[in-house]
Amino acid sequence: MDTIGNYEMKPFTKSRQNMAMIVREGRRKNSSKVLLELDVTNGRKTIKNLKEEQDKDISFTGWIAKCAADAVSKHKILNAYRQGRKKIIIFDDVDLAIPMEREVKGKSMVAGFVLRKANEKSVEKITKEIRGAQREKLDDDAHLVGKKRTKLQKKLLKLPFFIRKLLFRSLRRNGLRTKKHLGTVGLSSMGTIANCPGWPIPIGGITSTVIGIGGIKKKPGVVDDEIKIREYLHVIIIIDHDLVDGGPLIRFVDTFTEFVESAYGLPKL
Repeated sequence: MDTIGNYEMKPFTKSRQNMAMIVREGRRKNSSKVLLELDVTNGRKTIKNLKEEQDKDISFTGWIAKCAADAVSKHKILNAYRQGRKKIIIFDDVDLAIPMEREVKGKSMVAGFVLRKANEKSVEKITKEIRGAQREKLDDDAHLVGKKRTKLQKKLLKLPFFIRKLLFRSLRRNGLRTKKHLGTVGLSSMGTIANCPGWPIPIGGITSTVIGIGGIKKKPGVVDDEIKIREYLHVIIIIDHDLVDGGPLIRFVDTFTEFVESAYGLPKL
């Protein structure tokens, strides 16, 4: 009797090897997590009205990215890395690392994209850059960091896996290099791919702060002392507890919540 049955064998590609490196780095951190439900009713309504009345192309992810970048800019300790054993580097520029599905050799796979200086850009500019990145056609070597690669990145991605693994580990102790190549804050929008009525909880990643966007669910909420049907976005925030204590984390959560629930950053109708 055949106990194995039919199966398909596929190669463990270079893209999956690189993804495994990032996941392992996430497991190394002493992480703290916060689960949130944010009322996005006003924001989604405004985005829809802007599209219908002013023909403005504003993506939901682009808007959340704007809220996240400006909230991090007000609480910069979340925009930091270790530099060696005895120093912390706190950056002014919020560079959002946004994994997204893109076409690589005719197949859809998760590829890296870093939105530079997101805290200095409007939600319309952010949307335009995200849309442009989503349309890029990449080769397999470019999936980790996107099409705009430095000369050093091009060389590193062609090295044998064990050498890439060692060099990737070196980023752990060099915050300047990590920011240059991988950004400062991770923004994962898994919930926008399909209906996900919950919190997709990422293991983490190379960045010290990760904001995971889940699905949207309608449920009763209290508005002006009245119960109304509202739309709630599931969000998880993961921080490196070696860098960020509970107080700064909660103050960031308060600012981020205020931005999202007030439709912050969206153009006026």
